[in-house]
Amino acid sequence: MKGEVAKQTTEKRADGRAAAGRLLLIIWPFLVTVPMLVFLAVASMTILSSGRAYIEGESLWSKAHNESIYFLYRYSQTARQEDYDRSMAALAVPIGDQFARVELEKPNPNLDTVRAGMLQGKAHPSDVDNAILLFRFFRSVPLIAKAIDYWAEADDLMVTFQATAKQLHHRVSAGDRDGPETLALISRVHDIGEKMRPLNENFSRSLSEALRWTQSVLLLVTFGVATTLVTASVVISRRMVHRSEQVESALRKSEERFQLAVAGSNDGVWDFDLEANEMYYSPRLKQLLGFAEQEIPNTIKVFWSGLHPDDLDDTMSAVSNHLERGVPYDIEFRLRTKSGEFRWFRSRGQSVRNALGKANRMAGSISDITDRKLAEAQLFAEKERAQVTLESIGDAVITTDVNGYVQYLNPVAEALIAWRLSEAHGRPWYALFRLLEEKTRRSPSDLIESVLRKGHAVEIADSIVLIRHDGTEIAVDESAAPIRDRAGNVTGVVLVLHDMSRERQYAAKLSFLASHDALTGLINRREFEQRLRLAIASAAELDRHHSVMYLDLDQFKIVNDTCGHAAGDELMRQVSTLLHRRLREVDTLARLGGDEFGVLLENCPAPHAARVAEELRQSLRDYRFVWHGRSFSIGVSVGLVNISGNQLRLEDIMSAADAACYMAKEKGRDRVQVYHPNDTELSRRQGEMEWVERIHRALDDNRFSLYAQKIIKLRDAGIGGQHVELLIRMRDEEGHIIPPMAFIPAAERFNLMPLIDQWVLRTALSTLAARHARRDYSIETCAINLSGASIGDDRFLDYVCEQFVACPVPYQIICFEITETAAISNLSKAERFIHELRAMGCRFSLDDFGAGMSSFAYLKQLPVDFLKIDGSFVKDMYSDPINRAMVEAINHIGHVMGKKTIAEFVENDRVIEALRQIGVDYAQGYGVARPELFEHSTARIPKLVVSNPTVPGNNGLPRGRTQLR
Repeated sequence: MKGEVAKQTTEKRADGRAAAGRLLLIIWPFLVTVPMLVFLAVASMTILSSGRAYIEGESLWSKAHNESIYFLYRYSQTARQEDYDRSMAALAVPIGDQFARVELEKPNPNLDTVRAGMLQGKAHPSDVDNAILLFRFFRSVPLIAKAIDYWAEADDLMVTFQATAKQLHHRVSAGDRDGPETLALISRVHDIGEKMRPLNENFSRSLSEALRWTQSVLLLVTFGVATTLVTASVVISRRMVHRSEQVESALRKSEERFQLAVAGSNDGVWDFDLEANEMYYSPRLKQLLGFAEQEIPNTIKVFWSGLHPDDLDDTMSAVSNHLERGVPYDIEFRLRTKSGEFRWFRSRGQSVRNALGKANRMAGSISDITDRKLAEAQLFAEKERAQVTLESIGDAVITTDVNGYVQYLNPVAEALIAWRLSEAHGRPWYALFRLLEEKTRRSPSDLIESVLRKGHAVEIADSIVLIRHDGTEIAVDESAAPIRDRAGNVTGVVLVLHDMSRERQYAAKLSFLASHDALTGLINRREFEQRLRLAIASAAELDRHHSVMYLDLDQFKIVNDTCGHAAGDELMRQVSTLLHRRLREVDTLARLGGDEFGVLLENCPAPHAARVAEELRQSLRDYRFVWHGRSFSIGVSVGLVNISGNQLRLEDIMSAADAACYMAKEKGRDRVQVYHPNDTELSRRQGEMEWVERIHRALDDNRFSLYAQKIIKLRDAGIGGQHVELLIRMRDEEGHIIPPMAFIPAAERFNLMPLIDQWVLRTALSTLAARHARRDYSIETCAINLSGASIGDDRFLDYVCEQFVACPVPYQIICFEITETAAISNLSKAERFIHELRAMGCRFSLDDFGAGMSSFAYLKQLPVDFLKIDGSFVKDMYSDPINRAMVEAINHIGHVMGKKTIAEFVENDRVIEALRQIGVDYAQGYGVARPELFEHSTARIPKLVVSNPTVPGNNGLPRGRTQLR
């Protein structure tokens, strides 16, 4: 006995070893190739990650070097130690990389030193070790060696740059910022940067080529290993297929015997011997459960344990009822399959009974009905979904048969037609409600009949009214579509009604808001202009007289600023009510925007219109606005325009009213200004307001040009570069030149000069920067005019500094010209402006000096470099001894104070000779040179926003003769 057990144990072990050997024979190629593929993948990622780290390091290296050059250059301009320190801090990045490379070049490098250098070079800590491996193991690879050689060459330049930086620091800290040696050091810094750029590019290019070569090699090796694996897989698969075919042949014969046994049945068969308590499951039954024939034992326990818990009691009861009382056995239940999934089955069976009538055997079949159950569940879910959808949508849905009898109403339809489904079912739809065309009150065409006749969906385009049985009318949209069966035959019609009541309310509200102001309820500018157009037409065609008023509140801003927007809104509402009470029913009152109102008096002669305007003004004058215990008086400035039979455009009338209102404000506010076409002052103001729009369009379209007029030296002629003054011209839409005197007064009055000054500054600096880029240093001094409005703008100084950063131009080239009147009117701001920019290196010229002799007292407070003698003294000085004496006095005072003098309006050689005799330093005028177009970039420059834009009504703006030549 023991020998038999030992023999069986030995045979099992032999079988196990044989099975293991067969398994190893199958999988050995995979055991070899998969680790190789893993190794190649890891190597590829490591090398590519190392290359990426070096490329990112080069980017950080280059960025740090450029930042070091930038702050070093700025240090040469500002002499601030902070700029030098920031330059050296940026330089620490490439120096750290240099330490790492030098250490790696050693036979036995100190890796801690290398890591510290790379971390100083801002390399990511996770990339440091990979970068060291790439350098040490691939240093001799030609492409990588070439990249490292570029690195070493760049490090040599970096050493030179560091030494140059220290020399420059020594010079600048000693106070020598403009000396020839300092300029030579700056030039050397620039040259080092130029030499460094191609080395950085060559380093990145060589390293990228090395990575691409490495990637190609690794790809080829990987492809070879993969090919080997595929070949082995094919051989093994063919062997397995051959064996599988042998097994399938045996199974095929067994299946044939099975088919004969069950007489071609596709169902599973079971047989339960109750007396022996033995169970038989056919192979097909086991197959339905996902098992092979030998995977489950033939016991009744398998069946009961596989039943779904919810089906266990019903199944046991069905079996018991059949065995004990002969009830037919036909039941559906769920059985667990091999995968753990429960599937639905139908089982039918019959028992065999002995002579005593007791069942001793029971057999039957079992079939998989899961697909049928899923179809039933899906059909039920779709039905439920359709039901929920119909009950959830916002439209009324009514279904009828082909004769128009109602079959279904969703809840919205029940609410719309005021019928319940239980009451309406089986009734004809026209007995429940009526449909009429809203305009004609006639019955529309029968939609159901149209659908049945045409066989497709139909919609009524006209507005329809639904009338319920209680007489209530509801605006609806109506559409209908056929209902078809599987064969495509029409079995009914679905009628969809959409309640349009809310849409009608929204449309009415939107229509009101489109023509009215939301705050006051008055009509808005658009509707006001539409009514004004009709009034203009009636005045021209029917010879009627109308009047238009433009009202602008005088104290609204005070209320809004001191009490907040809530107070301002309440003031607008109260003013609207007050004005409306003073007008006739036929008159039109509109809020045009902000604190501006418009009034249209139709069929109102000019004298009566003037009285109405005065009454409105007086009403607001007498009105006191009270907000939280604070009281305010409100005034109004009124511009009045009378419209008679003459042909006037809407734009002309609105512009005239606006100009008249503006004139009323300038004359002291709280008054009525009547527009007269022959009023010279009003016409001029209206023309200036038109120039505002033209200037804005010219700025948007970049239709300004710069001209340069030379300024010559009267002493030491020919020494140094050119001295020019930039003058601005505007081009109209046809390209014709518009002189400054045409648009500058309007620009000054409406505070557009800061916008123009910004355009001039950025255009001039970008042009000079472009010239310097191509090494054109012919201009030694470039004079740029600035208006008093720009000098008084606190943000304009920041804008100037931003433009110098964007366009690197040496500060000493730029000379800002400000007029004497502008400087005196903004003396404190002018002093700060001049001091700030002179500290950077810019120079200043005081234009039109001498026009007011009181300005001599302010000259000591304005540290300018040049005095421009007013041209009114210069042009006639040859024939007028008084003017000559004035020129001599200004020139003498300027020289005593250490300033250069420039005479403008020089017209001929005799004036030039007289200026030389007096000792004036420079001359400018048509007798010297006419303005020529200043070359500038054609690229569009983005528009900038002025810091204090003008709105109609502002006055008291600073004025000066800026850029008028």
